[in-house]
Amino acid sequence: MPETTPREPRGGGEQTGLRFSAWNLLLLVPLLMLVTPWFNKTDPKFLGMPFFYWIQFVWVFVGVICVAIVFRMTRDEPVTHGADHLGIDDLDERDAR
Repeated sequence: MPETTPREPRGGGEQTGLRFSAWNLLLLVPLLMLVTPWFNKTDPKFLGMPFFYWIQFVWVFVGVICVAIVFRMTRDEPVTHGADHLGIDDLDERDAR
């Protein structure tokens, strides 16, 4: 097995694609729909549907709204700075410069 040397981190120690934003915590809200014992009941009914079923539909819309808010609030944050630091070893046979 050939011996390999570790590569230097790309970007020269600058920001990577992984970053924390407080807005991302909003993505935890739709996970509350997974706590089904809180919603496992039949009353109140809405259009003849038991509570459990129609509240699941409501959670779908809550999830979409949460994702949209997080997207809008975090989309302008830069992921990396500076020029691309790819070397010739980072290219495969189909890439071209």
